[in-house]
Amino acid sequence: MSESSEPTVTVAVREPWQDHSLPAEKRVADLLGRLTLEEKVAQLVGVWIGAHATPDDLAPQQHEMVKAAPNWQELIRDGIGQVTRPFGTAPVDPALGARALAAMQAEIVAAGRHGIPAVAHEECLTGLMTWGATVYPTPLAWGATFHPELVERMAARVGADMRALGVHQGLAPVLDVVRDPRWGRTEESIGEDPYLVATVGTGYVRGLESAGVVATLKHFVGYSASRAARNHGPVEMGPRELADVLLPPFEMAVREGGARSVMPAYTEIDGVPTSADPLLLTGLLRDAWGFTGTVVSDYFAISFLQMHHGLAETGTGAAALALGAGMDVELPAARDYGAGLIAAVRAGDVPESDVDRAAARVLRQKCELGLLDPDWQPVPPVLAGADGDPAGTVDLDPPRSRAIARQLAEESVVLLANDGALPLRSDARIALVGPLADSITGLVGCYTFPSHVAPQHPEMPLGIEIPTPLAALAAELPGATLRHVPGCAVDGDDTSGITEAVAAAAGADVCVAVLGDRAGLFGRGTSGEGCDAEDLALPGVQAQLLDALLATGKPVVAVLLTGRPYALGRFRGLAAVVQAFFPGEEGAGAVAGVLSGRVCPSGRLPVSVPHRPGAQPATYLNTALGQGSAMTTVDPTPLYPFGHGLSYTTFAWEGPKVDSPIEIPTDGEVTVTLTVRNTGDRAGADVVQLYLHDPVAQVARPVVRLIGYARVPLPPGESRDVDFRFSADLSAFTGRSGRRVVEPGALELRLSASSADHRYTVPVVLVGPEREVDHERQLTTEVTVRASA
Repeated sequence: MSESSEPTVTVAVREPWQDHSLPAEKRVADLLGRLTLEEKVAQLVGVWIGAHATPDDLAPQQHEMVKAAPNWQELIRDGIGQVTRPFGTAPVDPALGARALAAMQAEIVAAGRHGIPAVAHEECLTGLMTWGATVYPTPLAWGATFHPELVERMAARVGADMRALGVHQGLAPVLDVVRDPRWGRTEESIGEDPYLVATVGTGYVRGLESAGVVATLKHFVGYSASRAARNHGPVEMGPRELADVLLPPFEMAVREGGARSVMPAYTEIDGVPTSADPLLLTGLLRDAWGFTGTVVSDYFAISFLQMHHGLAETGTGAAALALGAGMDVELPAARDYGAGLIAAVRAGDVPESDVDRAAARVLRQKCELGLLDPDWQPVPPVLAGADGDPAGTVDLDPPRSRAIARQLAEESVVLLANDGALPLRSDARIALVGPLADSITGLVGCYTFPSHVAPQHPEMPLGIEIPTPLAALAAELPGATLRHVPGCAVDGDDTSGITEAVAAAAGADVCVAVLGDRAGLFGRGTSGEGCDAEDLALPGVQAQLLDALLATGKPVVAVLLTGRPYALGRFRGLAAVVQAFFPGEEGAGAVAGVLSGRVCPSGRLPVSVPHRPGAQPATYLNTALGQGSAMTTVDPTPLYPFGHGLSYTTFAWEGPKVDSPIEIPTDGEVTVTLTVRNTGDRAGADVVQLYLHDPVAQVARPVVRLIGYARVPLPPGESRDVDFRFSADLSAFTGRSGRRVVEPGALELRLSASSADHRYTVPVVLVGPEREVDHERQLTTEVTVRASA
């Protein structure tokens, strides 16, 4: 593959498929009719340049899956569907990477008979995963903000950077609802509640799509519910849990977010792998929800149908199953959608109509992206200056991006407990201990460049500035005296440093212990893909360190920088607890701001914090028999419930005065208003949560479930009215018939500070016939925050 500084493409003749004045369907039909079978199949695969076939690569079996470097010209002779991670496979200067991608695209166009460019895709869960790009907080931190509009702003910024570089598709967001936080990919998920995941995740989709980048929903569906939280483990659940808990985020992101791509999960549900399930990939996704985009495989997932699930004897058999179920594109590279598939079609073993269907979807998306237009050029916007000359440098971490990262981080920090130790005194003697106190490890999640790619290239600088908690706290409190002692490592069993940490704490006014996780891949971390936990005890000997610090009698503030919640019930006597979920490059400053008092904490827990490490799996979405009771010796009651979070100011709520139940039809709605007043002496933000309690139903229901929320920022002394417009559709659930119904009867709307702290109850009675509802139902509670009357 050669590289040109200014690659161009010349189109001699305009055919109907190149005429952007024609409807996309006509353009695609014209082009599809001109393609050979080989050219159609080529549109269904990717190419991964730079993914070496060595045992030292990122994922298990990658060295088995990735073939030796292909003959480039031979590979692109018939065209190619996708280019895999041109920026996120190895460190590359973004300007050089953009030039290389442009040259690659020019050669792809020149090689094929019809000159069809490829779709370039990248990972972008916490920002574009490439060298020098902003590292935003991890999705679990997004959930803690309860602020989907801010997440949308972040995603729009990420999408703009991607599109400017010539990238068309992002493999995000993750919409898996956490069912067992021992799962290593909990950090990539938004939370344990489907409504929170749906609304925040849909905000991300809107932002990315607004920049013209295709958002890819993953992992469809069930990945987070594997047995014992083991990565790729089998999923055993009933259709009701699937429909009412795991599917709603995907449905909302398709219907209301406009997502244009979906990635099936690796897992199998009741023995059927999702990558080969036509009921999910076609019956539900397309026929019921009306999805018209592309379904792309998770990396090597089609091969896994043969290798792991045992559904096919050959890769070609696996390809036939996936293609027939509705899988359009094989990623990251051609392995099963290749010569074997072409031969099977020619032999009549696989219908060519399956290939045509998938190729038409791919080409339609390329049409939407402008890749079939006659004036398309491979040079991306970032390389074109005002005079048409290529730009010299590309800044992927400008101040405006860092400002969004900072706001997200600050709004995501959750103050779990505080006996008055926080904010810290500006002149305090502080012992700053813990394995993450002078490290960026606890700030960045698994799908970030520093955690995902940089470990394979230790000679390279990160390309961005990421302050450590020690540096941030020193800058935040210049008048304080700081003594730093690590005490122990994140994992391992070495306790030799605890004695020095205890001595530092004994000589200080207060001890701040910075504890938590190290993100990594497949056993290289304590959190991340393939880094599942046996229980929810703090990793390594960190619990012993914390016990020893508490034994000094000095106030101990625990700062947890983690990818999942950990059990904290053992640590009685903590003066304060601050929780941050891999808060990104600005995370240390956000945490330091909370410790100093500059930032008034407003984050709320997107996952429950357990009391004991072994009381799993458990989320707040339990039926009555799933709660703690005298019938079992295992109590799943959390130490800190979903939605919990404290502040440095105080808020007073004045709720609706309802003397009797409000009656509305089963197709009706009602507006409930709450007044929130900041009664403290500083600005802050409260989060009002609306839960639904359904006391009697035809099937057992969760005791409460979130159906709405409002983040309410307030200056001191001011108030706002919050209107929740509740539709009866929000009470729908999957009934005994297997269909979603709105059932007449009594309900309670609970205005709450958390899933366990209900401040006001509004009784509602739904009257009229039972209604069956489908994907056209109302999915969200409309919320308005306005000046108080």
